[in-house]
Amino acid sequence: MKKIVLLISIAAMALFASSTVSAQGKYGPDSTECIKYLSYYTEYYKQKNYESAMPNWRKAYKYCPPTARYNLLSNGTMLIKDQIKKNQANPIYKEQLVDSLMVLYDQIVEYFPKYATSNLNKKAADMYNFRQDDSKLLYEELDKVVNRLKEKTSPNIFTIYMNVACDLYKDGLLDPEKVIAVYETSVESLGKVTPKNETDAKLIAKNIDDIEKIFIGSQVASCENLIALFGPRYEAAPDDLALAKNIVKMMSITEGCTDNDLFLNSVNTMYRLEPSASSAYYLYKLYAGRNDLDNAVKYMEEAIASAETDADTDANYYYELAVFCYKNGNNAKAVTAAQQAVEAADVVDGKSYMLIGTIWGSVPCSGNDIEQRAKYWVAVDYMVKAKNADETLAEDANNHIRQYSAYFPQTAEAFMYDVTDGQSYTVSCGGMRATTTVRTQK
Repeated sequence: MKKIVLLISIAAMALFASSTVSAQGKYGPDSTECIKYLSYYTEYYKQKNYESAMPNWRKAYKYCPPTARYNLLSNGTMLIKDQIKKNQANPIYKEQLVDSLMVLYDQIVEYFPKYATSNLNKKAADMYNFRQDDSKLLYEELDKVVNRLKEKTSPNIFTIYMNVACDLYKDGLLDPEKVIAVYETSVESLGKVTPKNETDAKLIAKNIDDIEKIFIGSQVASCENLIALFGPRYEAAPDDLALAKNIVKMMSITEGCTDNDLFLNSVNTMYRLEPSASSAYYLYKLYAGRNDLDNAVKYMEEAIASAETDADTDANYYYELAVFCYKNGNNAKAVTAAQQAVEAADVVDGKSYMLIGTIWGSVPCSGNDIEQRAKYWVAVDYMVKAKNADETLAEDANNHIRQYSAYFPQTAEAFMYDVTDGQSYTVSCGGMRATTTVRTQK
């Protein structure tokens, strides 16, 4: 029996020696010690006995080359983070542990590139967790991670990146151009991410929203700063669609920064290179703000003509255009647009009719006494339509009806011009034309 046991032992020793020789390359010159401590610490680690695992892991890390096993480095990050939590009261030792943690992440990235993305994201998160007292270093490390990973960066890291950059700006330690670059990189990268599911999509959207709020709150994006930064870039590349879109987005979220030539030119570039309903509408708003009637009408009509808009949107756009034309003295165009709003959909019928009635009631008409007053018949017609289409307008419509009806001619006056109650009558005034019914005051 002893002979059998002895033979088994010799065989096992031979097998171990053989494996040790073959493992020399992977486990280094101290392969025996390396393998031994790898085994020791792994057993404790599996049991989540991190206190006992730690000294054995240190020995394994000492004797094994970094390339021995991915888990040697990966498990090491977990063990060190456990020690960091347990040594909060010892700042000097804690700092040493944090330094060691960052070294491990760097080694994983260097020796196991397959796992670089996940570990760079972990490094960025742990930099924020453990290096918040050194904003400058934190920014530099986050900048390296984000610029290497781009859209592969975890969404929440971008928000941290934006926060840190804005804090440095407030402390006078970071130029506004760099803060704007952080915003650009973050939003652009997140925009390239393909969500895996609805939850992922919501997370991405939330981080974009948070980044914009942080950026706006920092007040780094003053209109003056944006024009100084993007003006020369636009002049150098007026056909750069991506640049134009970015300028429009940045200026759109900056209060009071859409009434300038750079914004207008950028929107024009967007529309010229990539026509869309939204960019046409943007141009309408810009030209309307400058009281440029011809261009405002042109771009609003192009927005409406786009296949991207639905009937309800078209109706609202037509009504908005009608109001703009009325305020700018083009009554005929205003009436036409309001009628088109009614034809497009029924969402603004009441308001459209009321606007048409108001225009007819206020337009000056030439001719004899009846021809001058006939406009009020048309105005009342549209006020009746307005309150029938939208009962919330009834009170205002009735007030207008009472006001306009007071100008109806007397029966005797109408008779003098061969006009009688109930007769059909065509009114032509101010470039507008309508058929109505004669009404007189008894």
